[in-house]
Amino acid sequence: MVKNMSKPKKASDTGRSPTDAALRFLGARARTVREVERHLDACEYGEVEVYETVERLKELGLLSDLAYAGDFVRTRLATKPVSRAHLREQLLAHETDAEAIEQALNQVDEETQQRTAAAVAEKYARQYARLPEDERNEMVIRRLLSRGYAYDEARAALQQTTGEQIE
Repeated sequence: MVKNMSKPKKASDTGRSPTDAALRFLGARARTVREVERHLDACEYGEVEVYETVERLKELGLLSDLAYAGDFVRTRLATKPVSRAHLREQLLAHETDAEAIEQALNQVDEETQQRTAAAVAEKYARQYARLPEDERNEMVIRRLLSRGYAYDEARAALQQTTGEQIE
């Protein structure tokens, strides 16, 4: 018995329109314009088809880097708070439009940044409560630094959480 060893068919070979392919791709989760373009390119649609499809999706309000970035920031701050700088890096990794990134990051003012840092500090202070105080403080600050907070922000958040003077 001979098995079919041909490559899997690309969406463009199956007769599926680029709009169908894009909508199917968008159905899983929100995407950036660049992510949709790359997906359609991988499906081997032509440059004009990709451009027209993306523009049509934008017109219909189904594809927007501004909406994506705003939702990303709100969701991230609600589920796993990180610093403004870390959010910028993550949005850049998704190849989000620079203007959309800046508008979305306007949601993160100093008060929000301090509040999220304090929430992270509180979480890890509880997690490391059984450690000696110096070791706990070091671990909490490391966690805050890994989420993109500046050292001074991390130290202030830890002080706020523990009520202790941190050196």
